Amino acid sequence: MRASELGCRLVALTGWALVGAGLLALGLASTTQLLPHDVAYLGMTVEELCGRHDCRVVRFMAHDRTAFGGSLLSIGLLYQWLARFPLRGGERWAWWTLFASGLAGFASFLAYLGYGYLDVWHGRATLALLPAFVAGLALAWPRGAPPAAPPGVAAGGRALAHGRALLVFVALGMMAAGGTIMAVGMTRVFVPQDLEYMRLAPADLEALTPRLVPLIAHDRAGFGGGLLSAGIAILGAAWFGARRRDPRLWRVLLAAGSAGFGSALGVHFLIGYTSFSHLVPAYAGAAIFALSIARLYRPMVGRGAAVRA
Repeated sequence: MRASELGCRLVALTGWALVGAGLLALGLASTTQLLPHDVAYLGMTVEELCGRHDCRVVRFMAHDRTAFGGSLLSIGLLYQWLARFPLRGGERWAWWTLFASGLAGFASFLAYLGYGYLDVWHGRATLALLPAFVAGLALAWPRGAPPAAPPGVAAGGRALAHGRALLVFVALGMMAAGGTIMAVGMTRVFVPQDLEYMRLAPADLEALTPRLVPLIAHDRAGFGGGLLSAGIAILGAAWFGARRRDPRLWRVLLAAGSAGFGSALGVHFLIGYTSFSHLVPAYAGAAIFALSIARLYRPMVGRGAAVRA
């Protein structure tokens, strides 16, 4: 097996591992369960915490973890597509997209220095995946001349341009939102709507246990890092990849966006956290994403799209 092929497989394996981690996070969040090391750190069980303040604190934590799981699922789907197709095909933009997205995602683990809670399970998972990802990128670096520019699409060229522009806008918004959420998680932790939903002040949370706020901050910063990483991956795929008929890329973008926006928005309604001012950026992002995917369908998937050099 060639070194580049092994590298692509290692990166794709990292992607599938992130898909599994995202599904696991979604499963745990759906049961509002905390991991054993979280319970040990807090010094109180989920039942004890849920018995306080109408269980709103537990539901709030579950909503952060659901959103984080959705972001991991999106990242994993995008990574495996990037590794299996454009990276394997020698397209350097795919390598740089994976590098930038992976750097943002793995480095976000260091956000714990800002809130003081070292999640040992998260740390072990990071240490397990990072060597494979780094080795994969090192082996898969495209050597030789880059391939020729991809062909354009004759039919629906305007739809392709509009769809790509909208998707790039969504990706930039995700990156800005992810960076903001990560920064808030490391500093203020909460926005006013969060405290309004829980009907508590930070001092009330600290009165339950001084370790509760750092644990919530960890969840917030983790989701912010995941959102930033996913935004970078979508940006690369939209700007460089969505230039021709490619049904596989269209389906991956649809699945990744649906997982991310579906998880982030859906959990808010499940727990009753429906503040419009809090959700309006997510509503706007989901609507623009849906419009971009609809515009890209015909040029990227439609059978009548005639390809020209």
